[in-house]
Amino acid sequence: MTLTGLTDILKAGAVLLAAILLGNWFMAELKASRAKGRPWYAAYFSLPGVLIILAVLLPLFLWLSGH
Repeated sequence: MTLTGLTDILKAGAVLLAAILLGNWFMAELKASRAKGRPWYAAYFSLPGVLIILAVLLPLFLWLSGH
């Protein structure tokens, strides 16, 4: 295995770890929101919810603006 291959694996691992942490944070917000009796969409207005929405929409927006 070359050094380039190792760095690619480390980069992919870092992205995967960040996604797992963000997903767990969002799920904790969702459970807390449900426990308080808030509407189903309340968790999407929390910080992890906004970050997830941006992670989905920002690449799509950049792709569309480039074409």
